[in-house]
Amino acid sequence: MVLNESQLIEKEITIRNLRLTSEVLETRRSLIRWMALSLGIINPGESRLSSIAVLDALVHYNFIVRQEPGIEELKEYINKNWEEINEKTLRYHLLRMKRMGFVENSKGKFYLRPPNLGDRHDPSNWVNSVLEAEYKEVAAKVSEAIKEIAGRNK
Repeated sequence: MVLNESQLIEKEITIRNLRLTSEVLETRRSLIRWMALSLGIINPGESRLSSIAVLDALVHYNFIVRQEPGIEELKEYINKNWEEINEKTLRYHLLRMKRMGFVENSKGKFYLRPPNLGDRHDPSNWVNSVLEAEYKEVAAKVSEAIKEIAGRNK
């Protein structure tokens, strides 16, 4: 029997441990791009700005304004600070980030997935909670597989 491995994939998780250099720290855009690369939202060398602009808008509303924006507010922020984005493209990137586990929505509002505990507007609390939740699930399954292998060799 041949196992179709692609059907087993529930979700892919990419994080990159990037250096936070002085060049990265120079501008907001370079910091947002660095963050998008670190979290696997974009890939190295990717030149499209729309996903980075959406991430920037979400960071702005979650950590600076501290409110949950709707589509119109996100579009307004992106159009003002980046480049024109149409609603279809915006919704595509929000859905993609939702599938990645970074974004949630309710009642027409979009926001970075809140942490299980603590202040949702605290950057350290947010990123630790998001990454921990994703990796704990993977770690539990890998641990279960190793125990199964060990049990068969007894």
